[in-house]
Amino acid sequence: MEIPTSLLASLVLLFLGGDIFTRAMLSDIGDYVGTDIQISWLPNLDELMKGYARNFRPGIGGPPVNVAMAIEVASIDHISEANMDYTMTVYLRQSWQDDRLSYNHTNKTLGLDSRFVDKLWLPDTFIVNAKSAWFHDVTVENKLIRLQPNGVILYSSRITSTVACDMDLTKYPMDEQECMLDLESYGYSSEDIVYHWSESQKHIHGLDKLELSQFTITDYRFVTEMMNFKSAGRFPRLSLRFELRRNRGVYIIQSYMPSILLVAMSWVSFWISQSAVPARVSLGITTVLTMTTLMVSARSSLPRASAIKALDVYFWICYVFVFAALIEYAFAHYNADYRLKEKAKVKANKLSSESIVKNGKQAMVLFSLSVTGMNQSVMIANRHGRAQRSSSEIPGEGGSEETEPRRRRSKQTEETKEEKKCCSKCVCKPIDADTIDIYARAVFPFTFAVVNVIYWVAYTM
Repeated sequence: MEIPTSLLASLVLLFLGGDIFTRAMLSDIGDYVGTDIQISWLPNLDELMKGYARNFRPGIGGPPVNVAMAIEVASIDHISEANMDYTMTVYLRQSWQDDRLSYNHTNKTLGLDSRFVDKLWLPDTFIVNAKSAWFHDVTVENKLIRLQPNGVILYSSRITSTVACDMDLTKYPMDEQECMLDLESYGYSSEDIVYHWSESQKHIHGLDKLELSQFTITDYRFVTEMMNFKSAGRFPRLSLRFELRRNRGVYIIQSYMPSILLVAMSWVSFWISQSAVPARVSLGITTVLTMTTLMVSARSSLPRASAIKALDVYFWICYVFVFAALIEYAFAHYNADYRLKEKAKVKANKLSSESIVKNGKQAMVLFSLSVTGMNQSVMIANRHGRAQRSSSEIPGEGGSEETEPRRRRSKQTEETKEEKKCCSKCVCKPIDADTIDIYARAVFPFTFAVVNVIYWVAYTM
């Protein structure tokens, strides 16, 4: 009798323990689900789906299905000028009525699991200008289904898509772009489905809070279109178009300011002496090469388009000014060498003329000495006629003295004529190198300032 008693006691303890454990689990489930929910009101999904054909749209053969669309922008990750696209993450919400799923058990909305999506008919909405797109599935598929008693279905999904955006980069980086997100039915024409923006979609949630690195969203609008394709028919299309204005501060710091400083650096050579050839040549070549490197690095992030961009125009303006500063030194140095050569020629002509005059004087002296010797021999030979011969010799000697100053005067006039010719040749040539540098110090900065004013007015207005 002792064994059955102990066995009965153990069975009683096991029953009591199991009852306590079951009550604890039910209390936990009740806390998780909510104490005010009555499971009895839930409609029988199996009965709702009985005879449901997901391959046919609601009301097939009748009026088209009205699909209300709403979009919430989660993020715009990247806008690429090189690829002409942008990446956007959106919450796409579609709502339509399917009378086959209506129920009258209760007036509460039924939230269904994302796996229930595969059993329903869905609009075949696609992004027209998408390059790639995908659904998010962490930790489960980011999809939502809500079913109302009158058969209205709300279908929401989270999509990330890389969308094409045709950009006009003529005014880059002072440009403004308009990008679009086009939604359209792929297989159903306007006879089967009609899209329209939801009445609650007066503005896009989250778009005004976005902060982009290179752009600022200035405006957006909703567009409803009807696309006509001759081979397939008419298809409804909804478009979200938003305008982007590029932020110029980054480009002013990275491109414009270095270009201006390089041009100003090339002007330093105007204050360096003409004799410092290595300093001026190295400064000019360095600024030209640096400007070339800056142009190449700035264009590496842009598409190889045929259109000339505003940044390219400014780079070429700066490149021309830098190269002109190098050419200015070459021109000034050439003029300096030319004037030195002309001065050397004038000096050589003067030396040659002076040597000719000196040699002429020496010849005249020797000639006068020889004449004097002959006169003395004649005087000794003919003593009787000394008075007459001496009187006849004196006028001859005076005549020789008169011809000598005439020759000197003619030589001096020839020298002055040669000097005038040389000076006239020098006047016809450009001014000296120092004067060129003085003019360049004023002309280059003034011209660069005028070109900058014209550039910024043309591309910002």
